[in-house]
Amino acid sequence: MAKISKIIKTQRANIKGPMARRKNRCKLCGRPHAYMRFFGVCRLCFRELASKGELPGVTKASF
Repeated sequence: MAKISKIIKTQRANIKGPMARRKNRCKLCGRPHAYMRFFGVCRLCFRELASKGELPGVTKASF
């Protein structure tokens, strides 16, 4: 989980500030890295949601 101070700081910066400095963060945990734009979550939250079956259309790959 990201520090609450970091999340608040980026939220304030996103309101007013240059587009180049805006950073995507996970909507569930606030993680700034490994962000999946299509789902709006990081890879860790994506994995949890996919394994629970809460993401429609996402299935585990089998070869």
